[in-house]
Amino acid sequence: MLKLAAAAGTTDIVATPHANPRFPFSPEAVEQRIAEVAAAAGSAPRIHYGCDFHLSFDNTHDALAHPSRYTVNHRCYLLVEFSDLLIPRNTDEILERFLAAGMIPIVTHPERNRHLRNRVDALDTWRRKGCLMQITGDSFLGRWGREAADFCDLLMRRDLVDFVASDGHDTEFRPPRLDEAFDLVARRYGDEDAARLMKLNPAAVIGGEPLPAAGTPGSGDEGRKWYRFWE
Repeated sequence: MLKLAAAAGTTDIVATPHANPRFPFSPEAVEQRIAEVAAAAGSAPRIHYGCDFHLSFDNTHDALAHPSRYTVNHRCYLLVEFSDLLIPRNTDEILERFLAAGMIPIVTHPERNRHLRNRVDALDTWRRKGCLMQITGDSFLGRWGREAADFCDLLMRRDLVDFVASDGHDTEFRPPRLDEAFDLVARRYGDEDAARLMKLNPAAVIGGEPLPAAGTPGSGDEGRKWYRFWE
């Protein structure tokens, strides 16, 4: 997977093992596995600490008590995945508590969740409160169905997208590569948006820094290298 990512232009990857009732999360195990994989694969791409955080009761309370346990590189950004079965009624409250605790939730692949596709106004409200949005590159390409692809376009037109991620799970069906998605976004929405969503914004998350404003100098397509998430 790392070889595929590197060949496609990826320089940095956030490893995101699941943190949910089925897969108990261990920061120590994650750090150990990252070190092992990096030692075997070399320095390209660089692997960063993270998790795929599910909004379970236990997870939420533990994250509020230990914010850096789940965040990317133990800093301030938290990748949050919603259940395909339901959206908790107290989601607004949970996200507000995360923000108050210094965590910035990044809602992952809302275009692939039928409940969130029916709540674009809620996504807009969450983003105005300080949350961020991440969509999957393959969704742009139609590999998650027409509804997901159309919703990606809707989110882009409403300026509700902050990141495009690979959501890599294997080497065949969900590989960790984003070159095709990068080219599509650049053609359809412009080089600046492609660089912002797959280079500048992810770099800020890795460093625990505020996202750069649109139109930041250096947001062009120099060298065709960009940062990407691996979920």
